[in-house]
This record gives sequence, structure tokens and C-alpha cells, in this order.
Amino acid sequence: MIDGSGGAARSHVSLLIKDDTIAAVLPAGTNYPTKGAEEINGSGKTIMPLMVDAHSHLGLLKGTEISAQNFTPDNVSRQLNQYLSYGVGTVLSLGTDQPTGFFMRDASRAGMMGGASFYTAGYGFGAPRGTPPVAFGPSILRPVNADQALEEIRTLASLKPDFIKIWVDGSPKLLPEIYRAIIAEAHTHNIKVAAHVYYLEDAHQLVDAGIDVLAHSIRDQEVDDALIRAMKQKNVYYIPTLCIEDFGLSYGLISPGWFTDPFFMRSLEPGVWDMLNSDDYRKKQAEDKDKARKIQAFATAKRNFQKMDSAGVKIAMGTDSGAQPVRAQGFSEHRELQLMAELGIPVVKVISYATHGGAALLGIDAETGTLQPGKKADFMVLDADPQLDIRATTNISSIWKNGKQIQ
Repeated sequence: MIDGSGGAARSHVSLLIKDDTIAAVLPAGTNYPTKGAEEINGSGKTIMPLMVDAHSHLGLLKGTEISAQNFTPDNVSRQLNQYLSYGVGTVLSLGTDQPTGFFMRDASRAGMMGGASFYTAGYGFGAPRGTPPVAFGPSILRPVNADQALEEIRTLASLKPDFIKIWVDGSPKLLPEIYRAIIAEAHTHNIKVAAHVYYLEDAHQLVDAGIDVLAHSIRDQEVDDALIRAMKQKNVYYIPTLCIEDFGLSYGLISPGWFTDPFFMRSLEPGVWDMLNSDDYRKKQAEDKDKARKIQAFATAKRNFQKMDSAGVKIAMGTDSGAQPVRAQGFSEHRELQLMAELGIPVVKVISYATHGGAALLGIDAETGTLQPGKKADFMVLDADPQLDIRATTNISSIWKNGKQIQ
């Protein structure tokens, strides 16, 4: 059992489940006086908590297209179920939802929708004529000054979003006086704020302004000690999203090793596999004039993640899955674990970032994120031990959520 805490894995244990809760973790073979208990033989298996993706996007993607028009109950429900089938038990949809998202969020948390538990940042804040793209929908808030931002954040806060999202980079950029007003007002409502970020200078200013989460890697240059100290002092979380750089470079003339893996192929939307294999797409990737910068950005992202990890900065797993057709929902989370482990981070630590880290970020770590008595019985059973090969997280035998076997 890898319990998600980051501590050593335990061998030869039994997990006792009562209703939707872990009642006990016992040495295998222990007699526990429970009448009518069903015994399931998990010999040779490994269990770990369901993952938490702290940076995803629900409802935008359908087929090969990204559009706010795709944000329907059926599409969101389908994607929540896909996440859960891949071992992701909770997702935070970070700033691209439509008004109906709050109703679906409430239905999900009340157990009226299946699949992964749905958390939402509602409508994010971006710069006028800046990021995110217009295709992300009309609900994105684009204040022109701090006064407008205050009015909009107060209205949004009344809907009780689980987070606030701001996009600060791009051209034009969200002005510091605007995002400082957003952060300060959000905190008066006890709502945390996550920032889409790329540049080191922006990260410094955001941390100084009180940001709670840097929702992407810093990719323009190596982070300095001053930023790391400030992030630790202010308990700022870091979400590296390494897989988005990996995906951006992987679909070229040479396909990655996992490209024909059924686990990957099943995660793709209809038409995306054909798109990735088309001559036009491969040619576009091969002729990408920005590839050198992307390669450097990926290398910088990996170095910065290692520095954050070594320094003890709080880290949660996120993938930006669902924001583009190539960022497949479900597979992206497992690829993120692989990329972290390839950098030499111990597997139990990587898994803790993907489970307890995200739960702590969302403030639900008293309920889920680790396999401990009193917490929800949310876990997956694997056919192999990811400590021997992190890719074993893709060898899923069964999925359990709220004490019930889903798959």
C-alpha cells in the first residue's frame, strides 16, 4: 500500500472498508470482528489513493475542437467519468467553466453525478484582448481596471467558487494593479487564487501580491533563491504541469514510446488520433519555428521543478488536461507522474504530490488524498508496483470511490 502521505510503502496489509470510509489498515490476516464482511483477495496487488488533478479544464473539449459551446451537462459528465476510470478522483476545473458549472459542481459533490468529484474556479480573469483564447468562452472576465475587477470578483464570490483563476502572461498582460485587487478581494471571501504563469518576474510579483498557487512551471529562466524563500514563507503551491511541454514536443516525426499504448489511445477524443497521425499535423510539428524555445522551456521547467522539490516548496499535481485536444483527460495525469519520476523524485513522493498534495491544496485532505482510517475509501488497485516502474500506475485493476468499486 502506497498511502499518499509520502512515507514508505507498507507490505502485507489489509484495508477494512465500512460504508464509504476506511475503517482500519491492518496487518494481513488479522481477524477483525465484522459480521457479514466481504473479503476480496488483493494478493500481489498494489493500492494507492485516487489522484487529484489541481489544474484541469472540463467541458471545453469535444472531438478535435475546443469551444465554450461544448460545456454541456452530458459532456462534463462524460469527462468526469473518464477521469475516474483513469484513477483521478477529484478535478479542479480552473477558470473556463460556464454558468451551469456551479449547478453541476453542486450535483457532483452531493453524489448526484458520477465520476470524479468536480471543483470549479468558475470564470477566470484575463486581460482584454489577451489570454486565454476567445474559444474558452464569453464567461472569462476581462476587467479594464481595478474597480471593475473588484465588482466582478464580488459577484463571482457570491457563487462560492472553490478557487479563483487569473491569467497574467500573454500580450497584452493582466496589469498588476488589477490582479492585486483580485487577490486581495478573493482573500476577504476566504477564496484562494491560482495564476497562469510563465515568467519568473511575474512569479515574483504574484507571490509578493499574495498569490496562493502558481498553476504552471516558470519556464523563461531558472528560479532564484529569493522566490523559493518567499513561496515557502507564504505557503504558495507550485503546479509544474510538465506534461504540457512534453505533449507540445512529442507529436512530431518521431512518436513517443507510449503513442500506440491502448491506455493512451483510449483517452483521446474521437478524431484526435487521426489528427495526430495526419501528414499535415506532423509537417506542422516538424516545421515549428518555435521548437527551439519550447525545448529550452521544457528543460527549464524540469530544472525548476527539481529546485522546488528539493527546497520543500508545496507541490500539487496538475496537467491542464482538457484545454487542448492533445492533453488527454486521464492519460495526462499518469504521464505527469512519469515525468516527475524520470527526474529522480522518489515514487512515493511523486504519488503524494498527485494525491495528498492536491487534496491539501483544495482543503479536503481531512477527507481524502491519503489512505488512512476515517478518510474516504477512494483508491485504485494496480496489478504491479509503481515503485519498481512508475508506469505501473497505468495497470489499473479496479477503481474504488466512496467505498464502492466503480471499475
